[in-house]
Amino acid sequence: MTSTTDNLVRMANQIAANLQHEPDVPKAVAEHIRLFWDPRMRRLILEPHVSGVSPDVAIALDQLRDES
Repeated sequence: MTSTTDNLVRMANQIAANLQHEPDVPKAVAEHIRLFWDPRMRRLILEPHVSGVSPDVAIALDQLRDES
């Protein structure tokens, strides 16, 4: 069975893949998560134990953590 966090990781990686045309992919991913994800979703993806994210998503999550 897939966990909610696993689904969020998959979604974040898909967002990064779809935003590869952007000049700053991590910034675009962070902006998408900030604008469109429910606060509960953001809290889960920002947990320190989350793994399996792409390098672009990892940078985006660091940017979001720095804002908190």
